[in-house]
Amino acid sequence: MPDRCLIAIVGATASGKTAVAIEAARRLPVEVISADSRQLRAGMCIGTAAPTAEELAAVPHHLIGHVPSDAPYSLADFLREARAALDDIWSRGKQPLLVGGTGQYVWALLEGWQPPAVEPNPTLRAELETQTVEALHARLNVLDAAATARVDARNPRRLIRAIEVALSGALRAEAVPPDFTSRVIGLHWPREVIHARADARTEAMYATGLVEETRDLLTQYSSGLPALRTIGYAEAARVVSGEWDVPTAIARTKIATHRLIRMQAAWFRADDPRIDWLSGAGIEAAALAVEAASGARVG
Repeated sequence: MPDRCLIAIVGATASGKTAVAIEAARRLPVEVISADSRQLRAGMCIGTAAPTAEELAAVPHHLIGHVPSDAPYSLADFLREARAALDDIWSRGKQPLLVGGTGQYVWALLEGWQPPAVEPNPTLRAELETQTVEALHARLNVLDAAATARVDARNPRRLIRAIEVALSGALRAEAVPPDFTSRVIGLHWPREVIHARADARTEAMYATGLVEETRDLLTQYSSGLPALRTIGYAEAARVVSGEWDVPTAIARTKIATHRLIRMQAAWFRADDPRIDWLSGAGIEAAALAVEAASGARVG
């Protein structure tokens, strides 16, 4: 049986990860497992920059748009689904690509993390969902400073789940080495360039219907829905409510996205020896690196 190798393509938002995956698909029979904590939500395509219909047609994707916007979803859920997808892809002789910027998801899968089995606490969640992300972050820091360093400080769902786990008294079990090898390819851009790319993406989101998508979500769910408090949706919701105009929302979304890019850099460090960094401008070179990493074992 050939070695099982998982190739990860990582980097900041707007770094071109999906473009590299599509270029790799021209060379290899690859399938993508998304490692994006927001793109897995149904009905949230524009604000999460989920792959387009054309991109989904170019290469099969897993864990995209399959979870209701209001449904609980934990790191343990992601690991269970990602591992099942990996087994399925390998069983069909294909090469899996882990593609995304949610560092916790990426490293948990590659390093074999074993999240604690803590059941959701609806009462606690209802209480926490009324709090700002800043208050949630501060509370988690008091309960578990180490967890604070691992969790996206702008993602209320992740903060709430971490608080829930910390209050339960459960500790993360030791990692179990996965039954596959891995290679991590990172896409690097100068800071001013990745900010400009992210800004252009933000403007495109608003131009192509982010406010309308948010308005539609607000007709289905309450304004307190955690997913609607994430970058893009939180700002667009203020346009829907009449609190902000679109230019203000765009400017605030850009600022929040720049902050997200800084946090992603903490997960994917430039000096991390586990990551082979390549220029984000070289899509073909990155695709060739994917091909080399696969060892031509598939097909």
